[in-house]
Amino acid sequence: MGSCLEREINAFLWLSLITVTAFLLGKLVKVFEFWAKARAIPGPPCPSVYGHCHLISRSSLTDILYKCHEKYGGAVRLWLGPNQLLVSIKDTELINEVLTKAEDKLPLTGRAFRLAFGKSSFFVSSFDKVEHQRKSLELKLGGKLLERARLLPGEILDCIIERAQSTMGKGGIDCEMLSQHLAFTILGATIFGDVFLTWPKAILYEELLMKIAKDACFWASYGVAPFWKQEFWKYQDSCTKLKSLTQELIKECRQDSKSEFLLDFDSHDDMQCEPCGEMISLMFHGSLTMASLIANILTRLVTHLDIQDKIHSEIVMAQKTGRRPDQQNVDIMPNLMATVYESVRLLPAGPLLQRCSLRHDLKLKNGMVIPAAAIIVVPVQLVQTDCSNWGNDAGKFNPCRFLSRTDDGFITNQKELLTGGNSCVIKEPNEFGAFLPFGSGARACIGQKLSVLGISSLFAALIGHYEVRLQPGSESNPKPMMNNCVLQLLPSPQIVFAKRDNGTNEGAVSV
Repeated sequence: MGSCLEREINAFLWLSLITVTAFLLGKLVKVFEFWAKARAIPGPPCPSVYGHCHLISRSSLTDILYKCHEKYGGAVRLWLGPNQLLVSIKDTELINEVLTKAEDKLPLTGRAFRLAFGKSSFFVSSFDKVEHQRKSLELKLGGKLLERARLLPGEILDCIIERAQSTMGKGGIDCEMLSQHLAFTILGATIFGDVFLTWPKAILYEELLMKIAKDACFWASYGVAPFWKQEFWKYQDSCTKLKSLTQELIKECRQDSKSEFLLDFDSHDDMQCEPCGEMISLMFHGSLTMASLIANILTRLVTHLDIQDKIHSEIVMAQKTGRRPDQQNVDIMPNLMATVYESVRLLPAGPLLQRCSLRHDLKLKNGMVIPAAAIIVVPVQLVQTDCSNWGNDAGKFNPCRFLSRTDDGFITNQKELLTGGNSCVIKEPNEFGAFLPFGSGARACIGQKLSVLGISSLFAALIGHYEVRLQPGSESNPKPMMNNCVLQLLPSPQIVFAKRDNGTNEGAVSV
């Protein structure tokens, strides 16, 4: 009896050993296959089992990619570990193909958001699972909200300037801080309606959102939630407060029944999502992106007063078209739109686009194979400041590259732009293959139109009433500079608003 039991135990142990060994060998075979496929992609040799992680931790990834692309060409690989590969694509022909075929995101992409706010249908790594939600939201953002974005800037401008005057006194205001307020308010008012502009807890909501945004990636970097850290629980408490405020705001909007976005959102019973998480998702990412773009444009305008004057002239002309005075007709303001596009080109909200193909290898037209689950990035800053894509002045601020004459002629320099009257039209930016601030392909930003129209309308209202200038005494602030063909936006300037004389005797106002 004992020997029979012993034989059964030995058989079980042998079977377990064979099973585990087969499993590990299978994993090892997959690793070798992964290595074999990746070897064909050019890139620096792997220095150790940890790959290039130590190099990335000591330097900017964009700087590293710039040097690698200079040496190895339009596609470069970097090892981040034994089975973790990063492939950077800078060649514009390959970029379009990769962004079209690679539809997924890495599984950990939404971890920072889920840890803070719970699940959101917009952070699903598999494109198949998120495609329906993206299309539904894109219809909402591209519908009535676009028209609402034209009407809001006047109200928002008064709201933000009044707040800035009361909190900042008579001195200048930090450009980044002002941009944050503007982005947060215009997005909140667009999504939640006029209730948001008079909501007494809006300032607290903004402070909580920005505080969480700064810490989200740090806490998400832990493999296991660090429940033993007191700071983590303070962070979670802030997240809970933000969720509670969002639910309160949604309730008020429903009672007011003036938020078309929320009403339309509620009418779609087929969407398996939680309104609170989705609203925070839009506010979380939308306000951060828009704030970065607004700050960039403001910095350009205070260092190029001649372009401000040109934009003001076309705003005055546009106001004579007969459109409602509170509605910004940015469609006939090519200089303004060109300034927005050029600012976004030089300094996009995000330096990298990230994609992945979770299940299938990507086979490109040039014969290159990118293994499944590899991290694919497009260094947007490098692509959008590359001389081969934009000419020898790629690193300079030149809005006229997005303009052409109505007689089909081209505007060649800034002087011609400033003296050319209103005989120019805007070029469609998506015609430029190297213009990628909002991404491209299946995972392109679904709020692109809303962001561009909202920001353009905001600046049309702003420049129509104020001249934006550097605070007196800070005119020596350095302009943005190029470092390894990557634009570095230096410390945020202090700015003031001077009231324009539009037929009144109002004096200068500074905030």
